Amino acid sequence: MACASTDISPRFMENGNSDSKDALNLETIRKSLIRQEDTIVFSLIERAKFPLNSPVYEESSSSSSSFLIPGCFDGSLVQYIVKETEILHAKVGRYESPEEHPFFPDDLPRPLLPAYNYPQVLHPAASCININKTIWKFYFDELLPLFTKEGDDGNYGSTAACDLGCLQALSRRIHYGKFVAEVKFRDAPEDYGPAIRAQDRDALMKLLTFIDVEEMVKRRVEKKAMVFAQEVSLNDKEDNNRKYKIDPSIVSRLYGDWVMPLTKLVQVEYLLRRLD
Repeated sequence: MACASTDISPRFMENGNSDSKDALNLETIRKSLIRQEDTIVFSLIERAKFPLNSPVYEESSSSSSSFLIPGCFDGSLVQYIVKETEILHAKVGRYESPEEHPFFPDDLPRPLLPAYNYPQVLHPAASCININKTIWKFYFDELLPLFTKEGDDGNYGSTAACDLGCLQALSRRIHYGKFVAEVKFRDAPEDYGPAIRAQDRDALMKLLTFIDVEEMVKRRVEKKAMVFAQEVSLNDKEDNNRKYKIDPSIVSRLYGDWVMPLTKLVQVEYLLRRLD
């Protein structure tokens, strides 16, 4: 099954300063977010290779047409693949990383490997913030139908594996809001402190919102999609009618409608607990 994400190594502070709290700054955060844009675009392109393949999402307990063996798993194939992959990744320490958040966090096994000494840069309350249920819902209910074609080609395992890659990339990007919030708080505690003490969500959201920056990000990811997803041809005439594996405007909408709003939601939830 192609497409499954296997990046389970420590990622925090990818510039090599993983042992230094001083590495947490807006520039390193910005570089990481830009790299994550590439991952998200490529994961969507991989998923777009397959049609919707709706049987992947039929739950075995409620659908007589489900192809899962009765009694082997009470849910859909994509739920099975995500849950079983998370069990395996938990054994090698993926969810010890402050960047990673499981979609099925209950009863995950303890790591078999020695613990990695991640720098303690976030407030301890960060560990209780996980909005993967929201990410799961918008991905399957709203985003997936936008960039996949109707149809069924029988590639169910590969389809679910690609969904896993998309979910992991989106979850990592959105929950990175915790690091963004921490940096912004450190840079201007006098701005955020009053709103935090008042538990004023609206005030925090206003402080975190920069329309010009958001528009720039939307334009950048759309342009990346135009480059990464284009059908390359050696025929100059075809360049005028360039085709894309995924509509670049959908990537821009993904960021505008879901990624950035949910990232700010994570930031607000983190900041509300920052002074606990």
